[in-house]
Amino acid sequence: MAIAARLEDKSDRWHIAVIGDGALTGGMAIEALNDAGVWKDGVKLLIILNDNDCSISPPAGALSNHLAKIVSTRAYTCAREISKRMLKPVPGLWDIAKRMERQAINFVSPPSGIFSSFDLNYYGPVDGHDVVGLVEVLRNLRGLNAPCVLHVATQKGKGYAPAERNPTAYHGVGTFDPAVGLASKPSSKPTYTEIFGRWLCDTAARDSRLYGITPAMREGSGLVEFEKRFPERYRDVAIAEQHAVTYAAGLACEGIKPVVAIYSTFLQRAIDQLIHDVALQNLPVVFAVDRGGLVGADGATHHGFFDLSLLRTVPNMTVMAPSDENECRLMLNTAFSMNSPAAVRYPRGKGPGVPVTADAETVPVGKARRLLEGSRTAFLGFGTMTNVLRPAAEKLGGTLIDMRFVKPIDAEAVIESARTHDLLVCAEEGVLMGGACSAVLEVLADAGVSCPVMRFGLPDEFIEQGTQAELLEMLGLTSEAIEAKVRARLAAL
Repeated sequence: MAIAARLEDKSDRWHIAVIGDGALTGGMAIEALNDAGVWKDGVKLLIILNDNDCSISPPAGALSNHLAKIVSTRAYTCAREISKRMLKPVPGLWDIAKRMERQAINFVSPPSGIFSSFDLNYYGPVDGHDVVGLVEVLRNLRGLNAPCVLHVATQKGKGYAPAERNPTAYHGVGTFDPAVGLASKPSSKPTYTEIFGRWLCDTAARDSRLYGITPAMREGSGLVEFEKRFPERYRDVAIAEQHAVTYAAGLACEGIKPVVAIYSTFLQRAIDQLIHDVALQNLPVVFAVDRGGLVGADGATHHGFFDLSLLRTVPNMTVMAPSDENECRLMLNTAFSMNSPAAVRYPRGKGPGVPVTADAETVPVGKARRLLEGSRTAFLGFGTMTNVLRPAAEKLGGTLIDMRFVKPIDAEAVIESARTHDLLVCAEEGVLMGGACSAVLEVLADAGVSCPVMRFGLPDEFIEQGTQAELLEMLGLTSEAIEAKVRARLAAL
């Protein structure tokens, strides 16, 4: 945008990018800094680095250490104090120095290796909670005419004591009482994330080759206990999903069994590395894909819509979608036992409440399981939608199959269902274009089997925020809505 303004001769327009210290580790941030450094006069770009020494979890990596040194040494404060002691005895010189200081952004900047290496003008750090002082600094920066960086030091959660004490818990919150903060909600049902965390610790205790990796999602991905118990086999690579995947590939090349815990929406950033560095070499990397499907209040940027469509197109990949808590553990065991790349995709939040009885058992790769035996209609469920389909299948007297695998799909189960039923109903919590339901159609087409098929999934559009239940109802993905549509189709048949 800053370059476009220059091309359009809008030299008075400033463009301001605010980035947190946690996100600064991302590849695109470094790429953009590298590009910005070559532009000089006439490009009014201000990069405000909001440094609160925190990502979601505590910061990781050398860059955070570098920024911490800048803030802790406070070289700019030392320089001002030295100048004050030397010049204050000479009133005339001290007045001139104060005026010059205001014209020079009001402080002396310390050397900053990373930004100076990109040939960017660097100023700071300044106190981000000193609003009056910060405004004055920003006003003075308007006199510049080239890309520059303003380093602002802040405290995450500043002004609200519970958030100051526990910034990670308050990174993203729903409804809570401001007077007391977040209220714990005890539940007997574990979340899928908690099931993954327990599996990771149990498996690491059995197999010393297991190595856990996360791109700055320790708490969100259920790795807190694993880090405590196996710190030498845990790595937070900061917000750097591409590096996380290639790092796992390197470990796998040397006989380690890496598990990459990553949100579905963030896995999209590393698809190139998954293809070329993992799948092309057929390396045994396990991808624990959290937040698959609708995530609720986080909205369009965080829904995990595209993972099934993306992953099933990659050679050598095995893609699993558990329908309940016990299935999740079984599939994680299966993925870890394989000598090729595998992904286990599970949703945000809790499951249907099935007890986790599995220990280290696995399931046959590419094989579905039949849950209900019926007639006329065969319901093929992928992941969470298996539980949505069950009430409809029960009321309509249909067959219900938990497909388990998106790739390799159980072609035998699909073909047999098509030949023995009047209608196939398949459902997934992902985009319909190229997703699991598309795999069903491909099987039928390749086998030359003709059978009416109804598909339920996410439409070709970005979905707004809302609770998971609200969004499922809005999209017609409830048991009642599916049952009504299937009844109408059966009547037509």
